[in-house]
Amino acid sequence: MERTSLPRSTPESQGIPSRAILGFVEAADRDIRHLHSVMLLRRGALVAEGYWDPYRPSDPHMLFSLSKSFTSTAVGMLVADGRLSVEDPVLQHFPDEAPAAPSDRLQQMRVKHLLTMTTGHHTDPTPLVRQSEPAWRRAFLALPVEHEPGTHFVYNSAATYMLSAIVQRLSGQRVVEFLGPRLFEPLGIEAPTWETSPEGIDAGGWGMSARTADIARFGQLYLQGGGWQGQQLVERAWVDEATAFQVPNATSGNPNPDWQQGYGYQFWRCRYGVYRGDGAFGQFCVVMPEQEAVLAITAGVADMQAVLNLVWEHLLPAMRSEPLPEDAAQAGRLADRLVSLRTAPVAGQATSPRAAEVSGRSYAVDANDDDISSIAFDFAADGATLSMRNERGEQRIACGYDSWARGEADIESAYRRHLGTQVPVPNAVVASGAWTDEDTYTVELWWYLTPFRRTLSCRFSENGVRVDQRANLSFGSTERPRLEGRVSGVR
Repeated sequence: MERTSLPRSTPESQGIPSRAILGFVEAADRDIRHLHSVMLLRRGALVAEGYWDPYRPSDPHMLFSLSKSFTSTAVGMLVADGRLSVEDPVLQHFPDEAPAAPSDRLQQMRVKHLLTMTTGHHTDPTPLVRQSEPAWRRAFLALPVEHEPGTHFVYNSAATYMLSAIVQRLSGQRVVEFLGPRLFEPLGIEAPTWETSPEGIDAGGWGMSARTADIARFGQLYLQGGGWQGQQLVERAWVDEATAFQVPNATSGNPNPDWQQGYGYQFWRCRYGVYRGDGAFGQFCVVMPEQEAVLAITAGVADMQAVLNLVWEHLLPAMRSEPLPEDAAQAGRLADRLVSLRTAPVAGQATSPRAAEVSGRSYAVDANDDDISSIAFDFAADGATLSMRNERGEQRIACGYDSWARGEADIESAYRRHLGTQVPVPNAVVASGAWTDEDTYTVELWWYLTPFRRTLSCRFSENGVRVDQRANLSFGSTERPRLEGRVSGVR
């Protein structure tokens, strides 16, 4: 066994009924849609692991703000080295980017205020900072500070970016490089990636991609007080401080109780004595100290509170302090369910009388925000090939019937706009298609290293095609423009 691998165990031997985990998985399938992966550890042993096809154990997944907890860890390592203090003035680390006449409140801002998101900004400044290319640090420091630092919590990914910039300034390395030998290699986190700013600094508050097992091991490290197989990777004092209640974060009108339990150093407090790192659309590293358990989840969901509610309903109360009698029948049902998890492909017919008529036709597309100039379809018995031309050439996407076909498509710049962000979407895609009525071919296009997908309903007429588009998730609007195409030739 590799030093970084996790020992496996039956749920019952670790005090969890298999039926409780099965109940969680079935409820997630029924009520949540869409979890992508789940991994549950108890007392350091892996008791359950599952991936909803087309998601796979080997694939990294966008973590979004779960990245923040890794940035906090890098800060903690520098604190342990004596190279940084949470009481350092922020301006101390940016002498070249500071305003000529910094305000009193900016001068009062400390590293701990970046960590706790109490910088004094009245609203999240991240969008303004990201629009200020290329000098994000200078833009952050130029913002008005409306409140005394430490007195006003507001979610602030730009503050985490400044932490990343501090780590890079002090270490001479990007955060992902700094953490390589100190965290990633000991934990067996292979080749993580991190989005960078125009300044060449890891985004810090977002942009990291890693596997589900990497999230689980990171949570286990924190559960163990920063120790891993005989090495103290993170000082226990930092683990305790970072995951403790540092500041209140309750806001009026927020219906989500687990977003009102307090905030630490880039970790959220939860109900029931639990803490977590999390990222948009359902990326979770949930640490349950009293239960000695860690839950890692990747997903593409809009309601993250609903996911946690299932944890509190099915998993947390089921954990016992002593081993339980083995339950071979329930354990077998759970194992079968976990290996058969599947996101259903598009439901419909394999072909239609319209298929032969339109197969091979090319359609010139009216000007649109997605920069798509033409669309073509080639239909076969086992699926289709969707071809979309943009400024980078023809992108050919295989669409499986009753299955997911894997491929690559360089449509990032056209498709990233529906996310309302500048997150770079990987080219890796899976696609499925079916005829949902005689004239309509429906495609599901998934970026399987991310939470994002798009549905294209392609309705054919005698001389044209109309493509109605829906995005599943977005930081902005999920509405996408309709594409109108006219027959322009035969391929």
